[in-house]
Amino acid sequence: MGLFGIIIATVVNLFIRSSGMSMIISYIGVIVFVGLTQPAGLDGAVIRKGAILGALSLYLDFINLFLMLLRIFGQSRE
Repeated sequence: MGLFGIIIATVVNLFIRSSGMSMIISYIGVIVFVGLTQPAGLDGAVIRKGAILGALSLYLDFINLFLMLLRIFGQSRE
């Protein structure tokens, strides 16, 4: 749900172009993607079956987390 909220807020911010809202979206994005990188309590059979999809999902979570952190620390201080 948090990921869908980030996507909707980003689309709204495309029209508003608010730097404050962009920072809030970035902070919430960091929290959401850190939460998504936490391991789930699954049994061994499920882990073996979904290893490739799980690795891809984790890779994409880290990429998105890195992009959100770049947005936070790349903002110019005025």
